[in-house]
Amino acid sequence: MTPREIVSELDRFIIGQFDAKRAVAIALRNRWRRQQVSSPMREEITPKNILMIGSTGVGKTEIARRLAKLAKAPFIKVEATKYTEVGYVGRDVESIIRDLLDTAIKMVKEEHVAKVKVRAEESAEERILDILIPTPVEGHTRPISADAPNPHRNSRDKMRHKLRLGELDNRQIEIDVPEHHDMPMLQVFSNNPNEDNNMDIKDMLGGLLGEKKKSKRVTIKEAMEILKQQEATRLIDNDKVKEEAIKRTENSGIVFLDEIDKITHREGASGDVSRQGVQRDLLPLVEGTSVSTKHGAVSTNHILFIASGAFHLSKPSDLVPELQGRFPIRVQLKALTEDDFRRILVEPECSLTQQYTALLNTEGISLEFAESGIAEIAKITVLVNEKTENIGARRLHTLLERVLDEVSFDACDRTEKRLVIDDKYVRDCLGETAESEDLSRYIL
Repeated sequence: MTPREIVSELDRFIIGQFDAKRAVAIALRNRWRRQQVSSPMREEITPKNILMIGSTGVGKTEIARRLAKLAKAPFIKVEATKYTEVGYVGRDVESIIRDLLDTAIKMVKEEHVAKVKVRAEESAEERILDILIPTPVEGHTRPISADAPNPHRNSRDKMRHKLRLGELDNRQIEIDVPEHHDMPMLQVFSNNPNEDNNMDIKDMLGGLLGEKKKSKRVTIKEAMEILKQQEATRLIDNDKVKEEAIKRTENSGIVFLDEIDKITHREGASGDVSRQGVQRDLLPLVEGTSVSTKHGAVSTNHILFIASGAFHLSKPSDLVPELQGRFPIRVQLKALTEDDFRRILVEPECSLTQQYTALLNTEGISLEFAESGIAEIAKITVLVNEKTENIGARRLHTLLERVLDEVSFDACDRTEKRLVIDDKYVRDCLGETAESEDLSRYIL
């Protein structure tokens, strides 16, 4: 996709913030451009990491999440505050890359499973037929000539026809399923900071114990799903999955580092040593290093890092200089206006108002949002955000829940199935609470 097409796609779900969309669109397109460049130049081109600056609820996370979906790339969102420097108790920053690889493995595995879906279904069907109509033991049946009808095959074909029509779905059979051992989830710690600590006792002893199975009685419909999954797992090559996942992580992976402003160095603040330590530990990942995982080494040279923070109490220059230099693209996201809130309620695909309309429609309620009602919700959102903590568009969720509280509770008992949400209805639900600072602080 071209940068213009990427921005257009993001516009379907996110209102405003053109500068941020433009920056991520260019970064994504540069990934494709890099793949077209021949070696050794390709190896020298590193991603231009992005630092998004803006208050909570203005769309930073949503932009990164939608970008990863567009790129069909491994994506992970982490809070920078969850990590500690090496030597302290807590998660080390290299676990970010291990979690990213796990996401890639899951993604690639699903793609490989989809490719063998038809074969897996056929194999699962055969296994169920083997249970329903076992193959006769040799020597217990009379020889059948080539021209004579085969009763066993005929019975099997009839049963296959019924199975495909769903006539046997509720019939119960016994199948073998893997037995899950109730082992303690003990984590193995090591003094080596490069070693993958994400390992439990089952990982260590799995090879010694082998996979034990137990019989389970289920319906044929349930059995079909279980056996399809077993057959698909058997048909795919796990080594190829891991190899492809590592390549995809290295060349397409996106890491979204949220709350990076909370690990900045601030003069006179407590805990600065630990904060700076996390920054220094992050630096090799962002610069490019090799992280050891239980699936193999992963190079971070071409992983795209998108960092974000509100920077209310600090500024980007409070980050250690080396880390600042690794985020050359700075984007300031704008605070949302009343018009932005109005558009967020109705314009994006699967907007909030569409979601609530669909939910209540399941109860036979015809919900209609009048323009005056939308405008009133947007107006109150600005008012409450100004009076209390400004949480941006996230406030809309709270307000809509409050507005629709009554109809959501008694939807199944209502005789009047049509409800119009206009400005008067919104004021009746929110007016007094929104105007009282104490009430809105705790309720809205």
